[in-house]
Formats: sequence, structure tokens, C-alpha cells
Amino acid sequence: MNHTDLTIQFLREIGLRVEEGTVAADAFLPGIQIAAGAIRVDRAALLSPGDLLHEAGHLALLDPAERASANGVFEAEGGAEMAAIAWSYAASLHVGMPIEMLFHDKGYRGSAASLRENFEAKRYIGVPILSWRGLLDGGVANNSYPKLARWLVA
Repeated sequence: MNHTDLTIQFLREIGLRVEEGTVAADAFLPGIQIAAGAIRVDRAALLSPGDLLHEAGHLALLDPAERASANGVFEAEGGAEMAAIAWSYAASLHVGMPIEMLFHDKGYRGSAASLRENFEAKRYIGVPILSWRGLLDGGVANNSYPKLARWLVA
């Protein structure tokens, strides 16, 4: 199974809706659209399955009612962005996705290399927000990345 298949399977298993179909060429992220709480994926236009994890991170951190009605582009507010990055990194570890696929060079507005370097050096951003949103049982232990106790904000 390839990383896109594994990612879609994981997202469905945790309760996120993933639909496959055409996405407009002018979508914020190529091959991905958020509509009515679902992630629409156009495999032909998708740059990286890491982008799926990042957008899923935004959805996962919303309250259930907000998640169910989410549409369009998520605001680039700092805290929400850091939390989505932290969530997507935890998810990438869970599905066995290489860090270069998550933080790929065509994403993150030129900051992908910096994100890779920081996470590889165990300088994790966004973890306190995951804890605050109730996804962790505790913080970082033994300088390792925490496993999430749950994947969706309840």
C-alpha cells in the first residue's frame, strides 16, 4: 500500500470523512479541498500525502460541530497552524510516513526544510496545544514525541 492509501485509510479509521474526486485547479493546496467537514482528495493533483495529514490536523483540532461544517481554507492563525503541524507529525509517525514527505519542499511556504530540521532535532512545536485540546495524556517524556491518546477533539 502506498503512503496516500495508508493516509486515507488512517484518516477514515479515526473518523474523518475522506472523499475522492476532482478538486478545482485553484484550490489552496493542490488536490485537496475541505467541504462540509470532509476532505476531498484528487490523487492526480495531490503534491504529497503529507498535505492530507496537515489538513486533517486542522479538522481534528476543531470541535465536532465546527469540524462537521468546515469548508474552504483554514485561517493561518499561528496557534492553529502550529497545532496542525504537531498533529500531522504525530500522524506521520503513526502511519510510517517519511518526514520529507510530510514537510515536502513544495509546501509550508518555503519553511519545510526548517520544520524537518527542528523536528529531527527534537525541537517540537505545537505539542502544548495538542495537550490543551485534550489529545495527550501528558507531555513529552524522555525527549521523544508523544503518542496521542486520541486523534480528534471531542
